[in-house]
Amino acid sequence: MSTSTTTRRRGVLGTSALRPDGLPKVQGRFAFSSDAWADNMLWGATLRSPHPHARIVSIDTSGALAINGVSAVITADDVPGQLTYGLISNDQPVFARDVVRFAGEPVAAVAADHPETARRALAAITVVYEVLPALTRAEEALDTGTTPIHPDGNVIRRQRIVRGDQSFAGDVVVEGTYDIGMQDQAFLGLEAALALPDDDGSGVELFVATQWLHEDQKQIAACLGLPLDKVRLTLGGVGGAFGGREDISLQVHCCLLALATGRPIKMQYGREESFFGHIHRHPATIWMRHHADRDGTLRRVEARVLMDGGAYASTSSAVLINAVTHVQGPYRCENATVDGYAVRTNNPPCGAMRGFGVVQACFAHESQMDKLAAACGLDPVTIRLKNAMRTGDRLITGQVVESVAPVERCIRETAALPLPPELSEHPDALQLPGGSGRTARRNNVTRGIGWGVSIKNLMYSEGFDDYATARCRLANGVATLQFATAEVGQGFVVLAQQIARSVLGVDTVLLEPISTAIGSAGSTSASRQTWMSGGAVDGACRLVRERLFEQVAREHHIDPLRLTIDGIDVIDSAGDLRVSVEDASRGLVIDETFEHHHRATEELDENGQGNCHVAFAFVAHRAVVDVDTELGLVKVVQIATAQDVGRVLNPLAALGQVEGGIAQGLGLAVMEEIVLVDGKMRNPSFTDYLLPTALDAPEVVVSMIEEPEPQAPLGAKGIGEPPCISVTPAIVAAIRAATGKDLARVPVRPQDIVFG
Repeated sequence: MSTSTTTRRRGVLGTSALRPDGLPKVQGRFAFSSDAWADNMLWGATLRSPHPHARIVSIDTSGALAINGVSAVITADDVPGQLTYGLISNDQPVFARDVVRFAGEPVAAVAADHPETARRALAAITVVYEVLPALTRAEEALDTGTTPIHPDGNVIRRQRIVRGDQSFAGDVVVEGTYDIGMQDQAFLGLEAALALPDDDGSGVELFVATQWLHEDQKQIAACLGLPLDKVRLTLGGVGGAFGGREDISLQVHCCLLALATGRPIKMQYGREESFFGHIHRHPATIWMRHHADRDGTLRRVEARVLMDGGAYASTSSAVLINAVTHVQGPYRCENATVDGYAVRTNNPPCGAMRGFGVVQACFAHESQMDKLAAACGLDPVTIRLKNAMRTGDRLITGQVVESVAPVERCIRETAALPLPPELSEHPDALQLPGGSGRTARRNNVTRGIGWGVSIKNLMYSEGFDDYATARCRLANGVATLQFATAEVGQGFVVLAQQIARSVLGVDTVLLEPISTAIGSAGSTSASRQTWMSGGAVDGACRLVRERLFEQVAREHHIDPLRLTIDGIDVIDSAGDLRVSVEDASRGLVIDETFEHHHRATEELDENGQGNCHVAFAFVAHRAVVDVDTELGLVKVVQIATAQDVGRVLNPLAALGQVEGGIAQGLGLAVMEEIVLVDGKMRNPSFTDYLLPTALDAPEVVVSMIEEPEPQAPLGAKGIGEPPCISVTPAIVAAIRAATGKDLARVPVRPQDIVFG
């Protein structure tokens, strides 16, 4: 018997439990995918097209094969199974065979005894190209007279939304066209994988940094022409993802080389190749017209959304749906006319990135709300409060917002957060825009304040069969969890332990390797893993707890319904029994698996009507910026935010998600953009692709709004995406306020501020 008391335990839900991978990462002991190694290993490398559009006349690999140390050279002719892959549409070739459609498309791969030998082998492959005209403007892709660049055509998807009075004209009408640049996920851990062929060549095991093990497995197996059970995946250490690891990059190439050589193959990209090897955020052009009553009540939204998906489909169709279904923002509006297009061009492929279509829509609708406020003689806070969405309101798709929707509270709590002190008359140079460059003069610096508010859907949409699987085993007071949830830095490995400690009353929680040895957990994206995999782990632990209670009840001849967990003990709520979980489970092995599903969704109809989303989260941002109007330099001084999180499960982890998302939104606002010239990337390096650093990071003031979500298994909403969505328009609005310039594109460049 135990006599423990009910004290607040460390490491349970609601506490800032420490990550099991935290210390190894900061000490440099954590094994990332790029650290993988095997005896007798060869190095793989990929040959890529230098042209955005060209016909392949011939490929001569003999020069590469003649190099000492080269074991294999493979092309499209060596793919034994399906020649193409894709997350939604199988439209992207493993290797280009007849035509290349973007600069950087894989054409061949080599295996050699050393990375330098592999590089020499790539240089020795002779490819004769017939260069073709490149389609690089998304608008031209819509022209029916433009020659299709792909057998599936140039239009990946069109979606129209029609609701309410299509002829309604408001007393106040504002419109604008907004451009969003191509942003890179810019994860610090580069793509890497290690493939180990089976001894008999009948299968392969792959250690890889990815976001969705089972989807990778399905696509790899199809391309290799192997059954699923012959392709086994284990998650390697992931150094960030943000959507950039949802699509296949080097996985199929690495496995093909391993099977071709019969030896382990390691592939890893350098920074430049990483820019070519993964998808990016869709650049977009969005036209909007807002109609309102004179008092600022929003009555109708019109929009045209055009997204450049690049050469292949990836998740463009789903990103488009997120964009067009969120163009109203977190505001009530009964009338809408929206046309959305995602198109193919000869630019690099685009797909999932944190915010997934809503980032683009939010920049446009929040810019419009500021225009509407000015036209109605209202301030930015008042116009938003007047139109703030509530639980029970309908979206322009007709879907009722059943989620907790504290939009007004997000705005009011953000407004209540303290502003930073005014810039002094004689500031330190580091306080000024330009920082250590010491270029700004105090008399050229003006301060501006701007607002952004957003709505973001959670989980997958449009009828997708979304689920997550988890297994829990309890023995001698120790819980062991198994799941395929990709840990990409978001912290699920600590959350899973917190759930098990809270549900089962154990202190020690072990984690099995994350692999395809258990059912799918879906992708680590769409702000879904806390809800979905958290629900799966919670469900599995509860099943184990029920069986433990049954065992204790049999031993003590009581009703198991009277038993509960108190700290680390099983207690009888109607009696004196108290026994530790360790003692109660001694000699037992209780093993349960649970599959969590959310409520069903449906596809949109031809008018864009339907219950296509599961749930929603909301956030408000207020940005304070200092701008050197002569040089066009910007310093983001402070971001204040109140975010609807449902329930905070780990305060420290939640704050980290908010601060990290704000940094990415800041990057899109003022510095991050992939520059393309005629379809060719001009800045594939961290020298020229600029990222926010610690010196660019503003003060972040946060209010977490906790109103538990009834639909969510743990009451918690995903936190990862909302922080990066409305912070971008808030920063741009603040720059507009400081400069008086009508800035309609992101990132805002110095020349935009100086010349307009």
